[in-house]
This record gives sequence, structure tokens and C-alpha cells, in this order.
Amino acid sequence: MDLKNQKRMAAEVLKCGENRVWIDPNRIEDVADAITRADIRTAIQSGSIRALPVRGISRGRARHRLAQKAKGRRRGQGSRKGTSTARRPKKEAWIQTIRPLRATLRELRDEGKISRTVYREFYMKAKGGMFRSRNNLLMHLKTEGYLKGDN
Repeated sequence: MDLKNQKRMAAEVLKCGENRVWIDPNRIEDVADAITRADIRTAIQSGSIRALPVRGISRGRARHRLAQKAKGRRRGQGSRKGTSTARRPKKEAWIQTIRPLRATLRELRDEGKISRTVYREFYMKAKGGMFRSRNNLLMHLKTEGYLKGDN
């Protein structure tokens, strides 16, 4: 039985696409007899024709991918598009290094573990990029004998 016309009219009446028009398989004969829009409307009211719900796009796969990225996956050689400085600018890397160094120096000066002159000397060395990390700075302070104690 060809219900192409009925489906088309029902889609127009329901204001949806033809793929979303559902015809009750038990009442196909009744729908086949419906040849006018008024007949289609009565079929819709009786429940033999209805619009299926809109199908969304699942975010499940996207969520999984983001969870993997949060764990550090999917960041290998083949996934990269851009140089290391494009992915993490030099300035950002510098900020990440210099802030802890300056904070440490400030802390040591305020606690009285280093003098103001040593603070100034090492502040300028840090600014010049002499220390790789906070630990590297502390190691330099210890080896040069400026830092006493367990810090």
C-alpha cells in the first residue's frame, strides 16, 4: 500500500519532515482511505498518525573524548598541529617559571633567611633566566652558603 501522499500531507500538517511522520501499522487501512487534509487531521487526532520526537546529536562520544584529554591522552605526536611555542607560548612558560621563583625569594627575605642584598642579587639572576625551577634556585642559594637551615 502506497502511503506517500498521506505521509507528505501529514508532514505538512504536523510541520515536520516526512521521516518523522509515524503511521500506526495496525491502522494502515484507515490512513490509506484518508485523501484530504481534513482526513489527515482526523487521523492525527485519533492517534493513527503522529510526529516522532526530534532526534538530537549525542554528546556521549564528545564527553568521552574530553575525559580522555583531561587524563592527558590524545596529545601525541600525530595529534599536534603547531610548534611547541604555538601550543604553549614562550611567555606563558616564562610566567610559570618566574612567579614561583619570585614568591620563594620574597618568602625567604620576609622570614629573614636571606638578606636584602642577597634577595636583590638572586632576584636579578632569576630575571636573567639563571634558574630552571624553584628547586634549582634553592640549590644555588645553599651551595653559595646564603641559605641556612632545612629549606
